[in-house]
Amino acid sequence: MDRKIDLNADLGEGFGRWQLTDDEALLASVTSANVACGFHAGDPVTMRRVCELAAERGVRIGAQVSYRDLAGFGRRAMDVPAAELTAEVAYQIGALEVFARAAGSAVAYVKPHGALYNRAVHDAEQAAAVVAGIRMSGAATGAGGPLPVLGLPGSRLLAAAERAGLPTVEEAFADRAYRADGTLVPRSEPDAVLHDPEQVVKRSVRLARDGEITAADGTVLGTAARSLCVHGDTPAAARLAERIRAELATAGVQVRAFA
Repeated sequence: MDRKIDLNADLGEGFGRWQLTDDEALLASVTSANVACGFHAGDPVTMRRVCELAAERGVRIGAQVSYRDLAGFGRRAMDVPAAELTAEVAYQIGALEVFARAAGSAVAYVKPHGALYNRAVHDAEQAAAVVAGIRMSGAATGAGGPLPVLGLPGSRLLAAAERAGLPTVEEAFADRAYRADGTLVPRSEPDAVLHDPEQVVKRSVRLARDGEITAADGTVLGTAARSLCVHGDTPAAARLAERIRAELATAGVQVRAFA
């Protein structure tokens, strides 16, 4: 069977002189870059640099939008009014679009980060606010059409995006534990993040080649994910992404940006 998958990672997750992700090394392996837009991490200089590096390497640029939570890295639960969230999502996409276009590229998709990502899985109002922000942004009709939205299969976010006429891309996580219902194990619980490189690589190949991933309780979940995420802030993330890409190729899986 001819299989292919997009490989995405979170980039630009630093601020000022502080850097968390090895952006240049990650860009050697990934096909899509989720660039922090300044609300959970990132700043104008970092956003510009990552966009330039991504454009040079032919890597697709995505806006990783989040709650306004620099101190909590966007991973703290927040209650943001829908109208405010819509405006803040549009603001983040617009900011990144400036630097993407200056680099000769464009924002090509949107993916929420952290607490916003998880909230939009089950919260219809927050999911709709994110989608409204995407549609409000000037980038929503650029780069060949409406912006695709990356999200968890079965989420309220992807359902809202489909209703709004936005393309959707189901994604899976190489290094996160799953519940039997297909949602992610919260980071507050033990073993929510997988740190064994061998385990992560094997899971990635199985997911991309066979469309399967095993939940924490042993349940085998089927998935038609078109994009695979490697978290850029995990230790040795660049090396892990390199290994995943190499093993996918060995298994006959094409690693390329989603269509």
